[in-house]
Amino acid sequence: MEIMTARHALRAALALTGAVALTGTGCSAGVPHRGQGAALGASAAAAGPAPSPGAPGIGDPLMPLDGNGGYTVRRYTLDLDWRAPETPFPAGTTISATATQALSRFDLDFAGNTLHRVTVDGTPAAAVRDGDELVVTPARPIRRGSTFTVHVAYTADPTQRRRRSDAIREYGWVPTPDGTLICAQPDGAKMVFPVDDHPSLRAPVTFRITTPPGLGAVANGRLVDRVRRPDGRVRWTYDSEEPIAAQLVQMAIGRFAFVDSKGPHGLPVRDVVPDDLVTDTEADRSLTPQHLAWLEQRLGPYPFRRYGVLVGDTDLPVALETQSLSVVPKDDLLGDQVDAERNLVHELTHHWTGDSVAIRRWSDLWLSEGHARFYERLYSAEHGGVSMEDAMRAAYEQHDQWRHDDGAPAEPTEPTLFKVMRYDGSALVLYALREKVGDDTFDRIERTWVTRYRGRAAGTRDFVALASEVAGEDLTPFLTPWLYGPDTPPMPGHPDWHVDPVED
Repeated sequence: MEIMTARHALRAALALTGAVALTGTGCSAGVPHRGQGAALGASAAAAGPAPSPGAPGIGDPLMPLDGNGGYTVRRYTLDLDWRAPETPFPAGTTISATATQALSRFDLDFAGNTLHRVTVDGTPAAAVRDGDELVVTPARPIRRGSTFTVHVAYTADPTQRRRRSDAIREYGWVPTPDGTLICAQPDGAKMVFPVDDHPSLRAPVTFRITTPPGLGAVANGRLVDRVRRPDGRVRWTYDSEEPIAAQLVQMAIGRFAFVDSKGPHGLPVRDVVPDDLVTDTEADRSLTPQHLAWLEQRLGPYPFRRYGVLVGDTDLPVALETQSLSVVPKDDLLGDQVDAERNLVHELTHHWTGDSVAIRRWSDLWLSEGHARFYERLYSAEHGGVSMEDAMRAAYEQHDQWRHDDGAPAEPTEPTLFKVMRYDGSALVLYALREKVGDDTFDRIERTWVTRYRGRAAGTRDFVALASEVAGEDLTPFLTPWLYGPDTPPMPGHPDWHVDPVED
């Protein structure tokens, strides 16, 4: 009861602690600002602060319990002993972390699995579930600045899935005919493994997935080992190679073909395709090198070491930008080529904006989805699709209604995150910016954005400041009404465009 009471008090204080957490680089609460580290470290060592609980979330206004305070994750190692579709199986997660405060206890985001045992540095620890939080109390407090290792043993249950009120899909484990894949967006990674789950928080991941004979496994990054055991089961080991946000994690198991090719500058491209879909999806998949080259012309070099498309043999109704391995449902690749390419370019664009440049908090989602939709529309307009002007005019006419229904682009109304305003409605902001500053300046803004913030989290204020710097004028008065508030501004250069009235 003491734990629960203290945690309820912490939740009430999240508005204060979260505000501090989100003004920094997106790391967990308790990390000192740069320039303060030496002074704070010295005084903390001298004073020896008493251990206290890490916050149960980083205080994101839209999802305040996403992420956790008091530590930063250095690496995840996932061990999954897969058995059969829709069948629970043994699993374990090892988390290497550094304490950013003296910790009496800390939280992990974890839900939907049967918990067995938790250890901290090899010693059994108390663990209590509080909703989707796993509250871990180590046998001894953890000193600020020290590294520690948490191991969670559990039974993973791929039958457990959820549907958010603002999502058109289930998330967590997604079944396929002979295996599974993962839909972690927006915060469904906790259905799969214990995690520090917020899009601004990233760490490298090692995946060790054991499958029965005849099944393959794939995950983000590079295959570093494949070992066949005496009983015929195979352990696949992947390394994400780069830090990765929990919502971008991908693991899939099934009867796969691995199709290797090369992108620009020899970039390794590996598609992972159900055996019976290799031929039927080849025409669309073979366009990836072209898509990479087209985006590199506009956004600069691809920001990761490899890429590929995982063809989803599933009813999942949307594609996913899981880092270095985009998921595209089979139906998207078996229909109209123009539509297929729109989806492929959309998910690939995310690797610059959303994956490499992460969002600082959920209200910055427009920077991720808006960019992906903008370049998807731009590519499609050049390759047989609807013209960019026609697509943006249609979005403009509906913009006030979308603001009414879903909130302004950078001001989503909880819990309506993944709605049309974050897609065409946010792409329209970028279109308006291009109309305002001209093509050349807009292109410099975009390339500077993905270069300066590569491998970092950034938000709306960062984008407005950078755009102003590159353009040589303060764009705050222009972009603020586009990004916030109830009314859509006039479109530069298009005095004849009008906004449809809002219908209650």
